[in-house]
Amino acid sequence: MTDFLSEIGSGPKLRRASRSAKVVYGTREVLVGGGAPVVVQSMTNTDTADVIGTAIQIKELARAGSELVRITVNNAEAAAAVPAIREQLDRMGIDVPLVGDFHYNGHTLLNDFPDCARALSKYRINPGNVGQGAKRDTQFAQMIEMACRYDKPVRIGVNWGSLDQALLARIMDDNARRPTPWSVQAVMYQALITSAIESAQKAEELGLAGDKIILSCKVSGVQDLIAVYRELAARCDYPLHLGLTEAGMGSKGIVASTAALSVLMQEGIGDTIRISLTPEPGGDRCKEVIVGQEILQTMGLRKFTPMVIACPGCGRTTSTVFQELADDIQSFLRNQMPVWKSQYPGVENMNVAVMGCIVNGPGESKHANIGISLPGTGESPAAPVFIDGAKALTLRGDRIAEEFQDIVLEYVKSHYAPVHGVINN
Repeated sequence: MTDFLSEIGSGPKLRRASRSAKVVYGTREVLVGGGAPVVVQSMTNTDTADVIGTAIQIKELARAGSELVRITVNNAEAAAAVPAIREQLDRMGIDVPLVGDFHYNGHTLLNDFPDCARALSKYRINPGNVGQGAKRDTQFAQMIEMACRYDKPVRIGVNWGSLDQALLARIMDDNARRPTPWSVQAVMYQALITSAIESAQKAEELGLAGDKIILSCKVSGVQDLIAVYRELAARCDYPLHLGLTEAGMGSKGIVASTAALSVLMQEGIGDTIRISLTPEPGGDRCKEVIVGQEILQTMGLRKFTPMVIACPGCGRTTSTVFQELADDIQSFLRNQMPVWKSQYPGVENMNVAVMGCIVNGPGESKHANIGISLPGTGESPAAPVFIDGAKALTLRGDRIAEEFQDIVLEYVKSHYAPVHGVINN
């Protein structure tokens, strides 16, 4: 089997070799690159000047599994609020590192609000938005100087919609002199990549250590993102932050992000990801964290929470019982993980099957750690439960959902609780 798998190719390619950047807050260290697990991050959409509202959303994102949280620092009020946000998070026991997102006036804000500069664990700089003309190099240098002064890593994040116009003009002039000029699309790719790499090299010349730099080149098109990051990965060894700059709303945003990031990570490219979903009115910001985790977990790159396997339903399953149970179980497992991940190490490896009829129900349930095969339309009103491949009992009546949830909880307690100091893996 090993030879056969080797021959046909199974699993992602080896991760691209890169430097390792460390993002720190207190005793919490998040490693990006250098072979570390791919990091999931997110960004708040609150007014940063609203200390309590922003701290609450950061807490929600961190509890959902965001390992870094970025906040907008766009004016004096936001910069002044950052230390208070950090203090509020400390009171709530939330040690997630904060990333400051700067555009246009970052050099001024970091200089005028040193407590903000210290409270942040990382800075994000967009080379296209640090200044125009002669001011650009000076203001970029001022931000890098602050990063050096406070020993902070920096993400140099280039965006398709805010390219450095002087650099773009230079590359367009170079292209015009080519015997066979590149397409407009190719010129844009080259400008994105050149902006990121030249900015990183400039930061190193200014004294920022190479292991404190992370790069990104964000666009909104799937094929564009894949093409740009393949070339960027080939031309540098900095850790890479992946994500579409505007993925979109709902299923479109999820599908686009999954399509782009999965291709790149299958090729070993990418060290940290952010799923930039536009939330529906009143929607949960944490959805982007969950989607990021599920992309990594379904690809076999990381484990975050027990997986629920559920059939899609068909004419045999006209009852909605199994749909409701699958949803209840999945919500139950995810809601328990903030506690379980410390109390029951390894529980994230558990698989739970919730199946809707006799066709695939028993077989699929046997492959899971715990599985239940609910009766389909016209089948006997009984639900066999399988534990570690063997039928353990049969549930009947109106409390199947509650009883199955209790069985799952008992399985977690009996199989994943540390025994005499030994942690199960």
